[in-house]
Amino acid sequence: MKIGLFIPCYVDQFYPKVGIATYELLQKLGCEVEFPMGQTCCGQPMANSGYAHLTKGCDANFIANFSGFDYIVCPSGSCVLHVKDHLHDEKQEEKATAIRNTVYELTEFITDVLKIDHIDGRFPYKVGMHVSCHGQRGLKLSQMSELNAPFFSKPEQLLHNIEGLDLVALTRKDECCGFGGTFCVTEEAVSVKMGQDRIKDHESHDVDYITGGDMSCLMHLDGILKRQKSRIKTIHIAEILNSLEN
Repeated sequence: MKIGLFIPCYVDQFYPKVGIATYELLQKLGCEVEFPMGQTCCGQPMANSGYAHLTKGCDANFIANFSGFDYIVCPSGSCVLHVKDHLHDEKQEEKATAIRNTVYELTEFITDVLKIDHIDGRFPYKVGMHVSCHGQRGLKLSQMSELNAPFFSKPEQLLHNIEGLDLVALTRKDECCGFGGTFCVTEEAVSVKMGQDRIKDHESHDVDYITGGDMSCLMHLDGILKRQKSRIKTIHIAEILNSLEN
């Protein structure tokens, strides 16, 4: 199984350890992984700002880098959802369609494609799981709490079997953190207040770490935590799952 590793541009620049953890984890799970060196931004910031018509260069480059893989895997639900919803190229629409149908968020790929329901890693800390909006409401990685429907969570399913990890039950488990991409720039005060409210839920449960599947949300929360001089740290779920031994 040949995997194209899709690493968001901000992860590549600011959080390379998350990309490395994703690469190592997929290898440990038996995948042949390749990181296309020519990949750049997928175009999500432009599309979310109303400029999707300016992403044609990003689309063409994405297709050039990721055509031909069995699957494309990314440690970010928001970037995956953007590709699934927006990747088009009138000159290469067949290739674009193939990519849209084979791009997966990391935990989704592990549970749905590899059919792995537990990972025997170790992380002896109390952890709060931040549920990102794109992953939950767009990719259906977990059940929305406002629905009268059976609970499920693909990320939590994997975390529950990590030795020593105490996954707390948050009071408002799928509330938005306020990041929202460019929203945190155009509506800074609202964004920060939403983030502070989200953190209070984790603080009330005395967590050591906040984890999640989108480093963008965790970046937002981490900035607030550091300004508050909090002892709580953030960590991407790939870094926890990568505690799996070879």
